[in-house]
Amino acid sequence: MAFRTFDQPQVSRRSLLRGGILLGAGTAMAGLPLGRELLARDTVASWPGVRATVESYVAEGKVANMVATMGWGQNAPEVIAKGVLTLGRNAPADGDSLYRIYSMTKPITGVATLMLIEDGELTLDQPLADILPAYAEMMVQKEYDGGIGEDNLEPLARPITIRHLLTHTAGLGYGIIQKGPIVKAYEEAGLVPGQVSRVPIPGLSRAKPVGSLEAFADGLAKVPLVLQPGTKWSYSVSLDLLGRVIEAVSGQPFDAFLQERLFGPLGMTSTWFRVPESEKGRLTSNYGILNGMPLPLDPADSSIYLDEPAFPFGGAGLVSSPNDYDRFQRMLVGKGVLDGTRVMAEATVRLAASNLLPDGVETKGTWVGGEGFGAGGRVTGSAFGWGGAAGTAAFADIESGLRAALFTQYMPSEAYPIQRSFPEIVLKDLAAMKGL
Repeated sequence: MAFRTFDQPQVSRRSLLRGGILLGAGTAMAGLPLGRELLARDTVASWPGVRATVESYVAEGKVANMVATMGWGQNAPEVIAKGVLTLGRNAPADGDSLYRIYSMTKPITGVATLMLIEDGELTLDQPLADILPAYAEMMVQKEYDGGIGEDNLEPLARPITIRHLLTHTAGLGYGIIQKGPIVKAYEEAGLVPGQVSRVPIPGLSRAKPVGSLEAFADGLAKVPLVLQPGTKWSYSVSLDLLGRVIEAVSGQPFDAFLQERLFGPLGMTSTWFRVPESEKGRLTSNYGILNGMPLPLDPADSSIYLDEPAFPFGGAGLVSSPNDYDRFQRMLVGKGVLDGTRVMAEATVRLAASNLLPDGVETKGTWVGGEGFGAGGRVTGSAFGWGGAAGTAAFADIESGLRAALFTQYMPSEAYPIQRSFPEIVLKDLAAMKGL
C-alpha cells in the first residue's frame, strides 16, 4: 500500500508495518556463484553496485541516509555509508548510527529460543502448553479472518509447538496482517506488539498495549487462532510470544536473557528495546514517504524509542546499529563463535538457519513460497535472514561466510524497491567479481 496523506485513514498500522516484512532476505542466494578463491577476498571490488545504490538513494533525496555492512567470515565489515541522521542537519550516518530494525528482531529472538533447546530446557516439537497451559485448549477459526463467534470456531486439531512458533505456522494472527473482527479483538485486548511514533497519525491505531509479556501471552491465549497449527505459513505474533516462553523457561525477563546470553557475549553494546538518553545523538529519524518525498514520522529528538516500551517486543522491538547487527551476523557465519569466544554450539546455529517448517505445511502464495523458514528468518540454500518494516534488510550465508545488511529508515518499506532488490544487488557484485 502506498503512503497517501497523514490525514487520511489509508495510513494504518497495517500499511506502515507490513511492508518491511516482505523482504526475501537471501532470496537469490540459492544461485550464489561463489568459488573458494572469491571467499578468501575481504571485499568484492568495494561492492560497486551496493555503493552506487546507497549513494543514489541519498543523492536523489529518497532517504535521509543509508548504510550497508558487507563482510566475509570473521573479517571486519566494509561499511558503506551516506547521508545524515536527520534531514536538515549535519550529523552523518555511519556504522554506529541507531536504526529501528523492527522485524530483524525476529531472528534474534529465534536464535535465543534455540539456545534454550541447546541447554536442554526446551525441545523443538515440545507443546507450548507444557510451558503456558492456557494454550492447551484454544479455539480456531473455521473461516480464516471470519467471525470470532462460536459458529466459526473449532477446537485445536493438534498442539501448538515451539517449532510452530519459530516458523509462523502456529496459526496465530497479527494485527498488521489480519482483517475482520479479530483485529478489533486484538486491539481491545492490548495485543499490540510494536510501535511507530509518539505523533498521533489519523488511521494509525492508538490502541494501548498490555503492560507485560505475561499479560500479552495470557491475552493472546483468549483470542482464537486464525489457522490450525502446522497447516500454513502465516506471518504472526509468534516470535513475540516466544519472548514469554523464554521468560517462563529461563526464569529471567526476556530482555535480561538477551543481554546475558547474546548482546553481552557478542559485544552488542548498541542494541536495545529503549534508546538510552545518553545515546540519543546517534538515533536516526524515521520518515513516511508521501509522493516520493520523506516526511518526519518518528523524529529522533522525540522518538517513541526514547520511551520505555510496554514490554520487550520480540518480534519487532529492537533498535540496533549496523556494526552491532554485523556482530550478530559474524557469530552466525562463525557457526557460534565470535572473536574466539563460543556463544552457542555450531549445531544450534545450523539448526537456526535450516528449514524448520513442519512437514506438509502450505507455503504456496505466501511470502516464503518455495523456500524454507528457520528460527525467525527465511532460509534459501545456506542463507538466513529477514527484513524490517522501516527498510532494513540482512542475510548471512552460513556456508560461504558472506554477511550483508542494509540500514535506512522509511515507511512503508514497499514505497521503494531497495529492500527486495538488495540481495540481487549483492549477487550482481559477486557475479561481476567472478567475471560471470
